[in-house]
Amino acid sequence: MQVIILILTVVFFAMNMGGSGIAPSFAAIYGAKLISRKKAIILFTIFVILGALAFGGRVAHTLSSGLIAQELYTPKVALFILLSAAVSLFMANLLKVPQSTSWVTVAAVLGAALNFNDLNWQTVFRMIGMWLILPLTAFILTYLFFKLIYPPRKNNFLFYEKAHSWKRPIQRLALISSCYVAFAIGANNVANAVGPLSGANLITPLVGLLAISPFFGVGAWAIKDRTLKTIGKEIVPLGLITSTLVSFITASLLIFASVLGFPQSLVQLNALAIMSVGSIKHEHIFAARENAVKKTFMVWLIAPLISVWLSFLLIKFF
Repeated sequence: MQVIILILTVVFFAMNMGGSGIAPSFAAIYGAKLISRKKAIILFTIFVILGALAFGGRVAHTLSSGLIAQELYTPKVALFILLSAAVSLFMANLLKVPQSTSWVTVAAVLGAALNFNDLNWQTVFRMIGMWLILPLTAFILTYLFFKLIYPPRKNNFLFYEKAHSWKRPIQRLALISSCYVAFAIGANNVANAVGPLSGANLITPLVGLLAISPFFGVGAWAIKDRTLKTIGKEIVPLGLITSTLVSFITASLLIFASVLGFPQSLVQLNALAIMSVGSIKHEHIFAARENAVKKTFMVWLIAPLISVWLSFLLIKFF
């Protein structure tokens, strides 16, 4: 029975990660009607699998033994960690807010660590540093690059003159950037489900990454288009050129974190980059009053807290 529950929890968690991840990867070209929902899900699934196989093992290693001692992992502990992360992420998806899968997973591991009084603080501090530095880097890089093309002025007017004739190449580049983001998601987020399983010696990282990553596509299909309309739609509307720029910057930073073996939030990278665009467009005052922004920040704060305490209570009492 425990094995069945664990399998169902992993599948449920992976599906919710897919439902959350489809938004920052394909929202722009889906909203521009350049791709059907079916094709977006197929491409999303393929590139998530490729990213997981390329770099996911490093992040899985961090989650399996980098935060708490691996001998503390048991199948039941792995179950409670994954269940806690899955529940908090599912709540965020119900509220139509893309949430960091890395945050809720690490929070669940921290909940376990509170019970065992065993935590690698060095890894935690380095991880928190990355969580602060990389979103700030996304904001700064997006600001610098977007400032080159906006607003229209004498030294970039040729870009606007040529933009119309570049319509097809821009659309292709937008599609490539969407696939690139899906690849980055696979490189980092699939490990959130694989790490605890690997820590409990229930599965090898490679087999886990290959077996679990397809369920991201199932989740993207099941969640329909609810999360596709929040980031980049309700906060600051983006054109294809801007969304492509944001995608390349944030996905590159996420892959960088994956290479170093750190779970990292694409949602926060994406949001800070979009807010950088808003600040250049002088929409920061308007955006700050948007209900979508308030709800997003509230969910970002509450979901990891739910994850850490649910994990702590489940392990403590069961």
